[in-house]
Amino acid sequence: MCGVRTVWDTVGDGEFFCPGCGGDRNYRHLTGRHRFTVLGLPLVPRGSAGPVVECAACHAHFPTDVLDHPTTTRFSAMLREAVHTVTLAVLAAGGTTSRTVLQAAAAVVRDAGLDDCTQEQLYTIVEVLAADAGHGGTDPAAEACGAALAIELHEVLGPLAPHLAVPGREKLLLQGARIALTDGPYSQAEREVLTAVGGALQLCPADTAKLLEAARTPS
Repeated sequence: MCGVRTVWDTVGDGEFFCPGCGGDRNYRHLTGRHRFTVLGLPLVPRGSAGPVVECAACHAHFPTDVLDHPTTTRFSAMLREAVHTVTLAVLAAGGTTSRTVLQAAAAVVRDAGLDDCTQEQLYTIVEVLAADAGHGGTDPAAEACGAALAIELHEVLGPLAPHLAVPGREKLLLQGARIALTDGPYSQAEREVLTAVGGALQLCPADTAKLLEAARTPS
């Protein structure tokens, strides 16, 4: 006979990662109004509802902070960019003088999904970055790999870190470490850059140091 009905209005839409479906789905961004109903007829306003995000596939409602999580497509792109940026940072710290290091670096980037990456491309990018006029200052990482690349490390890794599990963040650091070790022990510049990578990935300094040492031991 009587009850409360919610009337929803669509205020936006897009694509998101649906926690219910476990994949990328379209969504509607909804705000609503509660209405007291009699015989199905809305009569008296009873306050606002939402905002919520409604999945177009399963029709479940979620808090709007679900939109803070990247879609799987976006997450994959973020991860590829992270691998590429870490690789460039390690090379900029001194790895372009060794053909073996460039080969290892290109292989890591290709494995991350950038299939057309070549040694020559990496070398050229690092040489361009080396001309960056922002070298120097008080930041050792910026001194080692260039100010522009040091900034990019934080801009690329910072947004990724909260969405990447600890083993994933550790793997990303270890990939950079193994590139650096291809031609022998870490140089001081390589160690400083890798320490900066660990910080940008929200790994504590002690864990970063342990991982860098572990990378030196053949598995």
